[in-house]
Amino acid sequence: MIKVVCAINQFEKKILIAQRSESMKLPLKWEFPGGKIEEGENKKEALEREIYEELRMNIEVHEALTSVEHHYPDFSITLYPFICDVKSKDFVKTEHKEIKWEKKENLTNYDWAAADIPIVEEIMSL
Repeated sequence: MIKVVCAINQFEKKILIAQRSESMKLPLKWEFPGGKIEEGENKKEALEREIYEELRMNIEVHEALTSVEHHYPDFSITLYPFICDVKSKDFVKTEHKEIKWEKKENLTNYDWAAADIPIVEEIMSL
């Protein structure tokens, strides 16, 4: 079971979403940015590190949403989502095919990675 954190980054009523590249597992699926928790890290530290590595953004981690356990055909993950704020909407794209700020009401229009779908549903209900 791979333990992964993801950020629901909010700025001016929009949420940051990312499309996986063709070379990543689950190619071209949309996700909330984040990554694996490394040995010795807590979830907040892992999320702050991953968002800085992937997007060159500093975030403020707030409340946790409901964690998701998902079993893909060749791996399983537990995904820990957190509502986060950013001080600026600027980011640097380092590994994803596309990254964009999207209105909450449009999130269901994307082809999400299966583990992210319950998170989208929870966000829509907030």
